[in-house]
Amino acid sequence: MSETIKPKDSRQRRILWIVLVLNVAIAIGFFGTGAFGDSSALIANGLDNTSDALVYALSLFALSRSGAWKRGAANVSGGVLILFAIGILFDAGHRFLEGSDPLGPVMVVMAVIAAAVNMVCVILLRRIRDPDVNVRAANTFSYNDFIANIGILVAGGLVAWLGSNWPDLVVGVAVAAIAAWGGIEILRDAHDEHHKAIHDEPGTDERQKASGG
Repeated sequence: MSETIKPKDSRQRRILWIVLVLNVAIAIGFFGTGAFGDSSALIANGLDNTSDALVYALSLFALSRSGAWKRGAANVSGGVLILFAIGILFDAGHRFLEGSDPLGPVMVVMAVIAAAVNMVCVILLRRIRDPDVNVRAANTFSYNDFIANIGILVAGGLVAWLGSNWPDLVVGVAVAAIAAWGGIEILRDAHDEHHKAIHDEPGTDERQKASGG
């Protein structure tokens, strides 16, 4: 098929590139501060933002392609998000069994920075008119990330106040739950798009009748 990029696609591509770069930067920040601060919540968000970046790359790849490509990319996006949720749960379980000593102030500072960046991503993505299934997935990621950042902020304050690791572990598990739910929502959206495409495609009923469907 033709790879000609329409003005709308060009605008979406530019926004998705910006959001992709921002998510890579946030992921690196989360991994660095998570390792330094021994925080499950920060590591969880690093994994989450890494999955987001991979999904944005898929969205960019599918942007100028057919609806089937876009739905396929969205299905992969949802599946990747669920897989990363499982990885986050594994990390939290490991820290629960082995013990951890998270640094509350590090969590708070990183959460504030990440929340600001994710708000920028939300604002940028809202500028896209008539978003396709992949852009809607990107919106889901950014909203989920922002909510998770607020959770880290609260957990960091509790860790610093109580001197305990349980708020960090709770937020790590919560991030996994948010990621898994986002993945399920994206898969549902992609399924609905597939259903609409089948029933709205011209000539579908005639072909089904001809095939005895």
